[in-house]
Amino acid sequence: MSTVLSASAPTTFEIKSAHLPLVALLLKSADLARLGQELTQRYGDIPDFFDHDPLLVDLTPLQSGPEAGGLVDFPALLTLLRQFRLQPVAVRGGDDAQMAAAELAGLMRADDATVQRSAAAATPAPAPAQTQAPAPAPVAPPAAAGALVVDKPLRSGQQVYARGRDLVVMAMVNPGAEVIADGHIHIYAPLRGKAIAGARGNADARIFAMSMDPELISIAGIYRTSDTPLPADVLGKPAQVRLVSGPDGDKLVIDPLNP
Repeated sequence: MSTVLSASAPTTFEIKSAHLPLVALLLKSADLARLGQELTQRYGDIPDFFDHDPLLVDLTPLQSGPEAGGLVDFPALLTLLRQFRLQPVAVRGGDDAQMAAAELAGLMRADDATVQRSAAAATPAPAPAQTQAPAPAPVAPPAAAGALVVDKPLRSGQQVYARGRDLVVMAMVNPGAEVIADGHIHIYAPLRGKAIAGARGNADARIFAMSMDPELISIAGIYRTSDTPLPADVLGKPAQVRLVSGPDGDKLVIDPLNP
């Protein structure tokens, strides 16, 4: 037999579980001068890319390689990150000395935090070597939203960013133009400029173009430039770009879109 008990609740507050979407910086080097240069190179021309997003500093990559166990100047690191409109709030993955220094600088330990990785491993098609950009990866993907649609050609120097959603471009992306999306990028015209999908680390994002001839393509920080020509079966033709994982790391794979 069930027993019903009378109860009362506070009138001024409630305690609930909450999930805060974070971006995560996987710190691979304690060289803050170099980090600043690479952040500027990647985000310097997109001043509103971050919107005071809370950030998790992941020190796991620093635990191996030549800089293993190296000390990080956390006050300087936090100052640098705030210049890019990031708000560092937590840290994970460091050794005892690194974590103590991070806590002293005001970061909260988040040992149980998880960082979104690339999609499940798949066997990639042959592709040129890729380079890992120093882009932060999110702990949780942004909420879905309607696609941003652009129906005019983009000229050199123009830039469009679809924050938290897909981007659909109905006209040519000319050389020197740049299209960026946190989700997929669909270009129903020639792509001759730069296309950056999964800009906040969504490894499932893809790039589609009716004529693939880009200056740069990037998904979740993995990029490829026009310095390495595209294969003949996709150059100037309908194609898609996707990111796959393999034993040698993440790589971009470009597939023709056959009618």
